[in-house]
Amino acid sequence: MERWIRPDLRDLLTYSMAVSPEELAAAYGIRPDRLIRLHANENPYGPSPRAREALRNGEWHCYPDPQGRALRRALAEYTGLGPERIALGNGADDVIDLLARLLVGPGRAALIAEPTFEMYALSVRWHGGRVHVVQRDEEFRLPRETLLEAIRRLQPAAVFLASPNNPDGQLLPEETLQAALEEGVMVIVDEAYFEFSGHTFAGWLPRYPNLAIVRTFSKWAGLAALRLGYALMHPDLVRAYDEVRPPFNVNLAAQQAALASLEDRAYLMENVARLVAERERLYRALQAFPFLRPFPSHTNFILCRVSGWDAHRLWEALLRRGILVRRYTAPALREHIRISVGRPEHSEALLRALTEIAEEVPHGAP
Repeated sequence: MERWIRPDLRDLLTYSMAVSPEELAAAYGIRPDRLIRLHANENPYGPSPRAREALRNGEWHCYPDPQGRALRRALAEYTGLGPERIALGNGADDVIDLLARLLVGPGRAALIAEPTFEMYALSVRWHGGRVHVVQRDEEFRLPRETLLEAIRRLQPAAVFLASPNNPDGQLLPEETLQAALEEGVMVIVDEAYFEFSGHTFAGWLPRYPNLAIVRTFSKWAGLAALRLGYALMHPDLVRAYDEVRPPFNVNLAAQQAALASLEDRAYLMENVARLVAERERLYRALQAFPFLRPFPSHTNFILCRVSGWDAHRLWEALLRRGILVRRYTAPALREHIRISVGRPEHSEALLRALTEIAEEVPHGAP
């Protein structure tokens, strides 16, 4: 079989969350319906009632509008930008993948600041592009001069950055983005957690044609299963993007649920406010455990550095108690776990489990 597969793809790592929660639950003797999912930054409050109603009444035998015109008009009102600046995708992953296809590809390279979301590097490599990396420091800050030096030296076709960054939840400093843009390189800023941070670079788009912003309905609107993402960028880039994407890449259910979500945004933003408040409460509570160092976050998750013992052992100890958090294998993140913010009762279950784990072991460390 290998002789038919592109040689440059054979050894690529796949997305590290390939194992399903159901498989993990079964392996550890946990009923899937009893598993507390704090691993994927899902919205525990789910979609809005209007979105649920829209999904009951779809004309599912019809193809969707391939241009998503109604949704683009609604997003124009939501973002304050014209519909000609909006491109749609089958989730933010699809938007990232299509931008990598359009901007990078064979013979070209992208610059990525790691640790960060894995899909940037994977998409570039899938499309035959090269990946260059600049490293964040131990506090996950991005050294501005290091980034600028790499841009000048490497002349990448695109730079992928996130604000807030995943997995640490920190915002991209405005002066860092401005300096990168003024180098004339195309910069893609992933704002998947915009609604939780309240900070956006969308207002910069008229000034910088080399800026593209990626967003999603998965987090704030609770539509992760339906896959709906979008990009904000220059109209010429939108037209080129539309030339390289499949014509029906955004299904009708996703379009209708997204439209209903935008109509019901007050309800959804109340849930966002609940999650932000719970994030701050959980952040304070996690500081009480001497083996955890939580990082401040502008998202719906909290990254924790584990000290004194193995992060994978902690991940497993939590899973045995029915709580699934995110673990990592990359060296820079090997001693970290990432905890999604859930409902208050989810936080309480997590804190009880951490307390139980700490009390079972001398000095609070397994």
